[in-house]
Amino acid sequence: MNDDTTRTDEGLEPARVARTPLGGSGLSVRPVGLGLMGMSQFYGSADPDASVATIRDAIDLGVELLDTSDYYGASSATPGRPVAGFGHNEELLGKALRGRRDRAVVATKFSARPTPEGRSFFDGRPEYVKEACEASLRRLGTDRIDLYYYHRLDPDVPVEETVGAMAELVAEGKVRALGLSEVPPEVLRRAHAVHPVAALQSEYSLWERGVEAEVLPECRRLGITLVPYSPLGRGMLTGAFRGGAEFGPDDFRSTLPKFQGENFEHNRRLVDALEEFAADTGHTAGQIALAWLLARHHDIVPIPGSRRPANVRANLAATSVRISADDVAHLGALFDAAHIKGGRYGALNVLPRDTED
Repeated sequence: MNDDTTRTDEGLEPARVARTPLGGSGLSVRPVGLGLMGMSQFYGSADPDASVATIRDAIDLGVELLDTSDYYGASSATPGRPVAGFGHNEELLGKALRGRRDRAVVATKFSARPTPEGRSFFDGRPEYVKEACEASLRRLGTDRIDLYYYHRLDPDVPVEETVGAMAELVAEGKVRALGLSEVPPEVLRRAHAVHPVAALQSEYSLWERGVEAEVLPECRRLGITLVPYSPLGRGMLTGAFRGGAEFGPDDFRSTLPKFQGENFEHNRRLVDALEEFAADTGHTAGQIALAWLLARHHDIVPIPGSRRPANVRANLAATSVRISADDVAHLGALFDAAHIKGGRYGALNVLPRDTED
C-alpha cells in the first residue's frame, strides 16, 4: 500500500496516509479493508492454510479492517453440500492474528444461526448477544472485538433491545464499537438513539447503488461510516469473467440474476467499457471501481474479498489512484441502475442477504 496518499473531493492525491474514522468511535482505519467470507463459503473451496497466509500478508501490507462473521462457513451455495462449519471463518482469522493482533481492527458479526435442516434464522435476543460475543472472542483468540455488527435483524426482537445488550458489551470492554448490517434508515435511527452506531455494512459498488437514495444520506446525517461489501461486484468489476463464463454449483454466483445468461453478457459489456477506461489511466478495472467508491466521500471503507495476496496488494493500490469529479460522474452514469440487468438475488436463495464479500 502506498502510505503517501490522502483523500480529496476529487479523488486521491499524494500527501500522507489517509485514515477513515469509524463513526464517532475513536477508531480509524486505512481506507481499504479485507472481507474474509469467501475463505469459508459461497465461492468454491478454499485452502485454510493459504487463507491464513493471505490474511497475514494483508496485515503486513497495511490492511487494518478485517471483516468476518460467526456465520461464515455455516452454509453452502448449494443446499445439502458439506460446509466448513459455524465459526470457521473466525477461527481462520484467530490463527492469522497471532502476533499481529494489535495491527488489526477486527470486525465480526452475530445473529445468523444455522438449523439442523440446513436453513437459517436470525437471533437478536439480548441473552444471545452475550453468548455469541463470548464464543466469537474464544474463536478469535482475543479479549476484544473492535467492531461488533448485528448481522441481520431478528423480526421478533425490537432493535433497541438487541443494541442495548450490545452496548453492555462496550461498557464491559469486550467490544469497542457497534455496527449494523443491511438495515433501513428508520431502524438505523432507532439503534443509534440507544448507542452510537459506528458503521453500517451494506452492498455498494458501481453496479449496486441501492444505498444511495436513503441509506447513505442517513449515515452521513448521523455520522456513521459506510462499509461496502462486494465493492467489486463479486469479482465482475475486476474484468475477471469473460463471455460464456460458468460458475460451479458451489459458487453462489451461479444463483445470482446478474450472472445469468443474457444478463451476464449485457453486464459484461459494461465492464468492457470500465476496462477501457482503466487502461487509459494505467490501472486495472478493479482499482478504478474501488477508487470510484473512495472518491465518493470521506466516510466509506470498502472491504473487497480476496483469497490471493496479489489481489490484496492490487486492491490496496487503489488508494493511490486519483480520479477526477468528472471521472466519478462518467463512471456513475455508465453504471446507472437502469443500465444493469438482473437483481441482487434469486428467488430461491435461503439466506440471500448473508453473502458479503
